[in-house]
Amino acid sequence: MSNPRNGDTKPPCLPRNGLVKIPTQPNGLGSASITKGTPAVKNRLCQPSSVPAILSPALAHRSDLPIPSLASPLSLATLASVSSPHGASLVGLNASEGSEQPSPERLPGSPSERQLAVDEKILNRLFWYFSACEKCVLAQVCKAWRRVLYQPKFWVGLTPVLHTKELYNILPGGEKEFVSLQGFAVRGFDGFCLVGVSDLDICEFIDNYPLSKKGVKSMSLKRSTITDAGLEVMLEQMQGVVRLELSGCNDFTEAGLWSSLNARITALSVSDCINVADDAIAAISQLLPNLTELNLQAYHVTDTALAYFTAKQGYTTHTLRLNSCWEITNHGVVNMVHSLPNLSVLSLSGCSKVTDDGVELVAENLRKLRSLDLSWCPRITDMALEYIACDLHKLEELVLDRCVRITDTGLSYLSTMSSLRSLYLRWCCQVQDFGLKHLLGMSSLRLLSLAGEPLTLLAG
Repeated sequence: MSNPRNGDTKPPCLPRNGLVKIPTQPNGLGSASITKGTPAVKNRLCQPSSVPAILSPALAHRSDLPIPSLASPLSLATLASVSSPHGASLVGLNASEGSEQPSPERLPGSPSERQLAVDEKILNRLFWYFSACEKCVLAQVCKAWRRVLYQPKFWVGLTPVLHTKELYNILPGGEKEFVSLQGFAVRGFDGFCLVGVSDLDICEFIDNYPLSKKGVKSMSLKRSTITDAGLEVMLEQMQGVVRLELSGCNDFTEAGLWSSLNARITALSVSDCINVADDAIAAISQLLPNLTELNLQAYHVTDTALAYFTAKQGYTTHTLRLNSCWEITNHGVVNMVHSLPNLSVLSLSGCSKVTDDGVELVAENLRKLRSLDLSWCPRITDMALEYIACDLHKLEELVLDRCVRITDTGLSYLSTMSSLRSLYLRWCCQVQDFGLKHLLGMSSLRLLSLAGEPLTLLAG
C-alpha cells in the first residue's frame, strides 16, 4: 500500500520506527497501532488535530487528473470524471458507528457538490493516495467516508499492534471490559501483534474477535507472559494461523512447543526467548514439515540442533535466519548445508564462531542463495569473499557489516559478481578508497552502504 508524495507539505507527524497510531474512535474500538508489513515502506506516528488536506502533493501534480485543490469536500466536484476500480465492494457498518459524525446533508456547498463529496466511485479512487494514518482520520469525517474506507482492500499489508492496556475499557465501577474489535473485523485484518499479553488476554481476544477462529493467518506475541497452556490454547483455537512470531516471551518452555506446534505453520520466528535451546529445534523440525521460513535468535542453540531438520524441510525451507546464535560453529554449518540444501536466504548474523571454512561450505553447497548475511562475524576474512565470488553466482544481496577483517583485497573479489545488487559494508574499518574503486565498475550494483567508513573518495 503505497502513498506517493513528492512535495514538502506534510501532516504534523513524528517518525517512530514505521508505526502508525490509530486515533481513538467513538465506536469503542480503542487505540491501536498499525505497522506496515513491508519494512521498506515506513509510515509515521501522527497526532493530527484535524482532518488533513484531502489531496496529497503527488495527486495534485497528476496531469491526468485536473484538480486544482481538494482541501475541502467542495473541490471533489472536479473528480467527477475519475473512474472507480472494478469490482469494488462496500462493507456495511453498524448504525451506531459514526453516529455523531456529520451527515452528507450537512456538508457545505450546493446539493450537487455534497453529492460528489460522498460519491463512492470518486472516494474509491481518491482514498488510495493516503497513508494508513490519514485513512484512520478520514474515516471519522462521516459514515459515507467510513463505509468506503473500511473496505479490506485499503488495509492489505497492515498489522494492528495492540498493547495490553489498549484491550480493556475501565467501567465506572472499576471493572474492566474488553474493547470491541468489530472495526478491525470489518476491515478484514488477518494478522495481529499483541504486546505484553497474558494467557487470559489471548483467550479474551479469541472470544471477541469475530475472525479469530479461521480468519487470522498471522500472530505475533511480543514481551508477553504467555505460558505453555496459553500457547496451546491459542494454536488450537486459531486454526487459520500459519505464521507465528514469539519475541521476548520467557514463560513458555520447550515442552510447550512440543504440545502446541501444528503442521499448518509455514513460517516461525522465535527471538529472545530464554527457554529455547536444542530441544526446541527438535520440536520445530519434527512438527513443522511444511516450514518455509525459520527466524531464530537463541543463545543456547548448538551445532547439534542444525542436524535435526528432516528431508521434507530440506525441500520446502527456503529462508533460515540464525541471529546471535553464539554457539554455532563450522560443524553446525556442515549440518545445516546438508539438511537444508534449497535455501535462498541465509543469515548467520552474530554467529561469531563461524570462520572462512564455514563460509566455504555455504558457498559450495548452497548455490541457490540470493541473500547472505554475515554481519557481526569477526572471524570472516577476504578468503571468505573469494569463496562467495567464485561459487554464489545468483547472489543478489550480501551483508558484511562489522566484519572488521575484510580489506580492499576482498572487495576486488566481489567486483567480479555480475548479479550482486545490494552490498552492505558498514563499519568495516579496514576498507579504504582503493577497495571502493573496485566496486565502481559493477554495473549490477544498485545499493552500496558504507556507513562508518573512513572514506574520502565520495567526498572528492
